[in-house]
Amino acid sequence: MEDAEDQALPDADTPVRKIIHVDMDAFYASVEQRDAPHLRGKPVAVGGSSRRGVVAAASYEARKFGVRSAMPSVTAKRQCPELVFVPPRFEVYRDISHQIRAIFRDYADEVEPLSLDEAYLDVSADKAGLGSATAAAKAIRRRIREETGLTASAGVSYNKFIAKLASDQNKPDGLTVIPPGKGAAFVQTLSIRRFHGIGPVTAAKMEGLGVFSGADLAGKDPLWLAAHFGNSAEWLFNLARGIDHRRVKSNRPLKSLGGERTFFNDLISDTEIREALAHVSAVVWDRAAKKGARGRTVTLKLRYADFRTITRAKSVPFPIADGAALLAAGETILAPLLPTEQGIRLLGLTLSRFEGEEDGEDGAEAKGPADLLSLI
Repeated sequence: MEDAEDQALPDADTPVRKIIHVDMDAFYASVEQRDAPHLRGKPVAVGGSSRRGVVAAASYEARKFGVRSAMPSVTAKRQCPELVFVPPRFEVYRDISHQIRAIFRDYADEVEPLSLDEAYLDVSADKAGLGSATAAAKAIRRRIREETGLTASAGVSYNKFIAKLASDQNKPDGLTVIPPGKGAAFVQTLSIRRFHGIGPVTAAKMEGLGVFSGADLAGKDPLWLAAHFGNSAEWLFNLARGIDHRRVKSNRPLKSLGGERTFFNDLISDTEIREALAHVSAVVWDRAAKKGARGRTVTLKLRYADFRTITRAKSVPFPIADGAALLAAGETILAPLLPTEQGIRLLGLTLSRFEGEEDGEDGAEAKGPADLLSLI
């Protein structure tokens, strides 16, 4: 089965794409276990252990106890009393991510990173001359292990949707190949909660309508889907049949860039919140300057201690010319939100509406693909 991705779809008149989705296994936590041997085999959480702390990532040993990312640290510790907390080292994670992406480039020209720890690769051109997408996936996983000491799981298929589902099928350190002609059957065995792009709210709605699996979804006709899910009907109809026409895009247009910082102890005072804004603003401007990107819309994001999240945007008549102007815009947005009734857990700042873009509604660009940097 592993080399079967080379067979054609029964009704295909065009070449079948060969897509790999590579996903690092418990990336942050695995890096910490790699660098600190005494943590290996133990339940590890990357994040803050204080009362207001939050889990950024969890090792597989911790996940067995139900510990997961974004969980309050006190809850995680209650579920797993032996849990070991370690502070995050985002600079280390980014350096390793760059190392892994360099490996990807030896096998594909079209590489679409989704985050520091996962990416799509289109290996249809067989850049490395290995003969099949499966062979390429094996070589990539082997090199990641040899060069970083970490493991990665991979899914190989004829489109992005199924490749991503497949990469999660045999985690950790697994390889799953879904060849053409087998995609629909594979998708229909899965819970709709496994479907990338279907969030908890939509999944709950589907379950309330009796749709629990891909097979249940495939049994619904377009009119029923349109009545309940509107513009998403065609997309859902296709997913249930293993159809996804999206291409791997290595050069997506830059719609926004920004940074956000998660605090493992909530910020309370106006002074420390403003200091955090200045830090994030400086990082965002540094990235904007390196890319030569000058935007006119600044969006502030705040997440409170109860996980309520708000965003506020401000547009200016002319592109922001320097870091001081970016910070001033951010402070203007922040001022009416202070003082806060509860602590700030996360603060983010995004710059959008770049020179050369057509005008639209203020802040609308932030809904597109973002070049987002997570900070300590």
